[in-house]
Amino acid sequence: MSTTLRVGAVNYLNTKPLIERLTDFAPGIELSLDLPSRLADQLAAGDLDVGLIPVVEFFRGDNYTFVPNIAIGSRGPVLSVTLFSKVPWEEIRTVALDEGSRTSAALTRIILEKRYGIEPVIQQLPIDTPADDLTTDAVLLIGDRAMRACLPGYRFAYDLGEEWTAWTGLPMVFAVWAVRSGVDLGEAELAFHKAKEYGLANAGLIAQREAPALGLDPGFCRRYMSNVLRYDLGPVELAGMQKYRELAEGVGVLANPDRKVGGADSLQRRTPGLAAGVR
Repeated sequence: MSTTLRVGAVNYLNTKPLIERLTDFAPGIELSLDLPSRLADQLAAGDLDVGLIPVVEFFRGDNYTFVPNIAIGSRGPVLSVTLFSKVPWEEIRTVALDEGSRTSAALTRIILEKRYGIEPVIQQLPIDTPADDLTTDAVLLIGDRAMRACLPGYRFAYDLGEEWTAWTGLPMVFAVWAVRSGVDLGEAELAFHKAKEYGLANAGLIAQREAPALGLDPGFCRRYMSNVLRYDLGPVELAGMQKYRELAEGVGVLANPDRKVGGADSLQRRTPGLAAGVR
């Protein structure tokens, strides 16, 4: 690569297999780490060329494309996206949403409004604010914080990956490598696939390295990356993305549901052979 490619990723355990040795495989990549919500804003502002961003922000984006066959998703429980609640779904009226979340925040609204007919009062939970003393009925936590949280004052712990798949029968895609309009990855695209392959092959080493700082068991971290999360983006995942988009439009969380946003067009342009899976 002759020019620098500005790439942003999330500093969560679930991202580590996708960025392991990424800058070795493509030395022209300048990698920065931040919250998923902030990465989405940086990509939209043109401060990043590629970002591992929430899928809801991919659909809101200005004709983004994506690196094919790479995502962060689940086909059932995801463990790192949890709605802790003092009451059952049907009785939730107030929700605090993790500041770092956008896809999962929208997913919370989708499930509450479309499945249970509830439009809750929403408030934000800053990333450095503990959730234990909140007065809301429920609180959404994501990432490493969700996996460490116990919150004994909340009777229910709803795994939103599990809730989504049980409801729709489809995988849930939480994030993709979104590429800003006009950016040509060139040979660098191969580096993202090499990093994914290398990271998943070395999930045990990543788990052993990352677990102490997270306060988590290394064996749990390895199983989380190897057996719980799904890092592919094939036809069934694309169908899950399309279903999510339709429901997100229905609850008004996309900026302009009538505009042909980057998501649907990107599914066709980047992976024409898979696009049929999302029609």
